[in-house]
Amino acid sequence: MSTTVEAAPVTVTQMAGEPADAWLSQRLVDYFSLMRPKIAVMVMITVSVGYLLGCQGELATAVLWQAVLGVVLVAGGSSAVNQWYEQQTDGRMRRTEDRPLPAGRLASWEVFGLGITWAVGGCLLLAATVNLLTAWLAAGTFLVYALVYTPLKRHTSFCTAIGAIPGAMPPVLGWTAAGQPLDAHALALFSLMFFWQFPHFLAIAWLYREDYAAAGLRMLPGVHPQPHVTGLLATLYAICLLPLSLVPGWLGLGGNTYMICALVLGVAYLAASILFAISETRQSARRVLWVSLVYLPVIVATLAGDHLAGLAYR
Repeated sequence: MSTTVEAAPVTVTQMAGEPADAWLSQRLVDYFSLMRPKIAVMVMITVSVGYLLGCQGELATAVLWQAVLGVVLVAGGSSAVNQWYEQQTDGRMRRTEDRPLPAGRLASWEVFGLGITWAVGGCLLLAATVNLLTAWLAAGTFLVYALVYTPLKRHTSFCTAIGAIPGAMPPVLGWTAAGQPLDAHALALFSLMFFWQFPHFLAIAWLYREDYAAAGLRMLPGVHPQPHVTGLLATLYAICLLPLSLVPGWLGLGGNTYMICALVLGVAYLAASILFAISETRQSARRVLWVSLVYLPVIVATLAGDHLAGLAYR
């Protein structure tokens, strides 16, 4: 017996008797939610850190804000196009069923138009006010996320590795926005972000595996995962992250404070992943998730602070 769950019907007109200001306020809230604000904030932070590391003490505030705005627009456009493409599957998952499209608060054409406008506008802003390299990289990031990662989610669990590529790009975009080339420093920043994502995403996918399966998304670990496999994968990536997180210090982007912080946080992330591998429970998966959410902002803030402190002593 097969069960089909339909998304909510699209009803985006103003309801009779609904105050115009309330309708407009809800619409603006929904537009804002398309950008996925928590991700947008993390993008802002990591772009800013990449820029601070690349500017070598000669901070051009206007360029920084233009870079942050441009990249956030591209990231928001990626998210909106993703939600446009996945509106049917979002309607089948508890965690996404109240998003503007499956809930019927916005129209499909509206979300797609906003996504393309934000992404193109962000790339044009970067090209006009920052530099062409950053604009091209941002455009490539959008294309990989919207045209490769998003469709692949319905076909192969390999999509997670593809999705980690655009997820790792914000600090690199900040680095190039400061006029730096794609060099070993950029690769170190990319690797830090790339490997951080896997235990984080694996924990989320394990927690919501029934939701993903109901929506037809082929995300690891699947609805009936082999015992310990998801935790072992998280552990493997946490092991890789530990030495890679020290590379920015070895390259001179951070000092001893950063190195100690990276080592302590890396060990904590690894320990949480090992405990998840030993006993795959909701508690252990959430522990990995919470450690990951502490890890990233603390380590990038420490890297930026240590770098600026080092410049002050030169």
